[in-house]
Amino acid sequence: MLRLFVDTDCDVDLKTARKYGLELISMPYTVDGKLICPYEDYEEFDSKEFYDMLRQRAVQGGELPTTSSVNAERYKQYFEPFFAQGDEILYVHFSESMSQTFANMRTAVAELKEKYPDAVFREYDTKAITALGYTLAVEAAELYKAGKSADEIIAHLDKERDHFTIYFFADNLKFFKRSGRVGGLAATMGTLLGVRPLIHINEEGQMLSIGKERGRANAIDALLRYADELGDDVAGHRIIIAHTDGFSHARDRRAGRGDGPREVRVRPRNNQVPGQSDRGRTLRPRLRRALLPLEAPLSRVFTSKEGFYDKNNR
Repeated sequence: MLRLFVDTDCDVDLKTARKYGLELISMPYTVDGKLICPYEDYEEFDSKEFYDMLRQRAVQGGELPTTSSVNAERYKQYFEPFFAQGDEILYVHFSESMSQTFANMRTAVAELKEKYPDAVFREYDTKAITALGYTLAVEAAELYKAGKSADEIIAHLDKERDHFTIYFFADNLKFFKRSGRVGGLAATMGTLLGVRPLIHINEEGQMLSIGKERGRANAIDALLRYADELGDDVAGHRIIIAHTDGFSHARDRRAGRGDGPREVRVRPRNNQVPGQSDRGRTLRPRLRRALLPLEAPLSRVFTSKEGFYDKNNR
């Protein structure tokens, strides 16, 4: 029997995992010395509380949360029960270029295969994270629920992955300055001058400034232009607008899309630690679906083949 694993860095929560019958790997983070495992230490993520805490600590100079890897022993705890009963595992995960955690995963799998030599383990790198990873994870989940094989799921993801991309901006670049990972811009620029750099995450996993706009409204308009000019067959596909504690702005963007798209959803992002590297794909000349921005106090815009989904260096 095939078992499909995904992780919380692809913004998959318990509700989604249960809907599709997925196994969910929790990617931990630390707050004030306490290790927290999403959807194991709590049932539902309180995005407002989390981002209020980040804003408060950014202003007051408090210690910010940090992410950490899953160790090999923990991976074995996830996988061994299924190997023991002869199940095949396919793990669709966030971008390997962002984390050392997958070295631990492979150590765990190698050790388990010594005990279960017939075990079948396959992995698929989405080359994405958070909302962009969510898009691919849900596509895999839909095929899994429909009874497709691992080969069929992987073939579909291979065909579609390069039609996904990501563009975003943030109201406050403090976290980007902290990370030192944004090329082509001065990280203080947005805070001091009211300029919002438009940032793209390329195939190498680098955050690069590709332009700038003065003010939030102009930044949103610029991102919408990407959607209108580069998206393909927007009206035939659902749109998901992602936000980091910016529901009212995301709701406004939803209303502004009119009745053209088949479906429009507003989705909050999971607990990603700002200032850490997220990964995306280069925009292709004919993106198979549309692009759409999210916007929030700590906002990012995620776009994908299936529409606009509400994507850490570990």
